[in-house]
Amino acid sequence: MGHPKSKLTEIDPVWAKIREEATQAVADEPLIGAMLHAGLLHHDTYDDALAYRISMKLASGEMSEQTLRDIANHAYRTEPDLVAAARADLAAVFERDPACHRLMQPLLYFKGYQAVQAYRLGNWLWTEGRRDLSYFIQMRISEVFGVDIHPAATIGRGIMIDHAHSIVIGETARVGNNVSMLHSVTLGGTGKEDDIRHPLIGDGVLIGAGAKVLGNIEVGHCSRIAAGSVVLQDVPTMKTVAGVPAKIVGEAGCSQPSILMDQLLNGQI
Repeated sequence: MGHPKSKLTEIDPVWAKIREEATQAVADEPLIGAMLHAGLLHHDTYDDALAYRISMKLASGEMSEQTLRDIANHAYRTEPDLVAAARADLAAVFERDPACHRLMQPLLYFKGYQAVQAYRLGNWLWTEGRRDLSYFIQMRISEVFGVDIHPAATIGRGIMIDHAHSIVIGETARVGNNVSMLHSVTLGGTGKEDDIRHPLIGDGVLIGAGAKVLGNIEVGHCSRIAAGSVVLQDVPTMKTVAGVPAKIVGEAGCSQPSILMDQLLNGQI
């Protein structure tokens, strides 16, 4: 019979690595030992730790940590894709954010990652018809993280929201896979239409800080939106847009802008 640690590594190398990092962090800084034990080392699986972290962040005088943790645990057991998406997001942050040096960092410290996982829980509740509870989750995400994502919005996997302050994603917005965006991005509407009134963001798109993408428009796969731009029209695939209002200023410059995270226009304007 193998050693428990070796079996854990075989079954879930990511979770094993996170526990290894946490153990080393406790040795390096004993003052955070209680937090790391409660948040990571006490749990047997990644989804258990995720449910704990989300519930601790969203708990309030109106809803306890234990109630929220029970909701999250039930969601993760019922819909394993929630945990698969969380893992894809974790990999995205670790690979794309130069400030992320350990796998445990997004789970413990990065509000962009935590806010997206809390949104995913609210979105699951929305699809289950539990609308008031999903609105409560949305409210707490906004209050705690400064991120406002409507629970009905559709967001793919491999999402990185860097810094994540003042992010707004509207009800009918659709975000593809492997998208990266920085702080103060708005995926908003332009009126009170009952139909689709928010943008469709394709796969592999990079959205710079402060960009506003408004209305029922489509941003093509692997395109780039420069920081501070206001996008009011469709963006073709693999193009760079910039300005107010945004205009095409060149090619995307690479096949996967959201992964490379290169926001320089390199003389395109």
